[in-house]
Amino acid sequence: MTFKYRYRKQILIGSFLFLILGCGLTFIIYKFKDNFKNKSKDIVISKKLEKKENKIDTKYQVDIKGEVNYPGIYKLDINSRVIDVIKLAGDLTENADTSVINLSKKINDEMVIIIYSKQQVEDFKKTKEVEKQVQELCIQADDDSLKNDACIDCDNSISGKININTAGIEELKKLSGVGDKKAKDIINYREKNGLFEKIEDIMKVSGIGENAFAQIKKDITV
Repeated sequence: MTFKYRYRKQILIGSFLFLILGCGLTFIIYKFKDNFKNKSKDIVISKKLEKKENKIDTKYQVDIKGEVNYPGIYKLDINSRVIDVIKLAGDLTENADTSVINLSKKINDEMVIIIYSKQQVEDFKKTKEVEKQVQELCIQADDDSLKNDACIDCDNSISGKININTAGIEELKKLSGVGDKKAKDIINYREKNGLFEKIEDIMKVSGIGENAFAQIKKDITV
């Protein structure tokens, strides 16, 4: 009887200890599980915030005036063209003449587009040097007039400078000291970070320091 009693007592004590150990392990696992979930949530939230902060604005604001049905300021994707702005502005009026406008030109932020009337274009063409005068008047008739950023060849034909925001590889390679690699670096930089706000910003591109900038600053524009 004594042996059976002791044996039974040991079983009960062992079962009790096993039960306590099991409860303890369950509590620890549950606690760690909650902590892991909270950490996972924090990581997901921080990643979302990081993505938001790094998000680059992919819209440009453009001001269109003149012979369109609804002149005004419009917001478009950065890869949009002048023709897209015209369509968004309710299309051309019957009196519009786009013969001096490059409809396929890519838009820039804060761009001004002026759609001229048939009479205005006719007046331009009455000058002796037809093509040159049309372009000069198209860009800026005088100091009090707005520059029309949508004109054909308005960036380079008159000023002779290379626009570092719109120039392609071959055009950028015309700059002193700029080869294939630097030209690609300039384009990659503006695609990743947005357009250059001033010509000095080109020094933010890897490989273009103060000395390189000094050689090209007279030949570039934004």
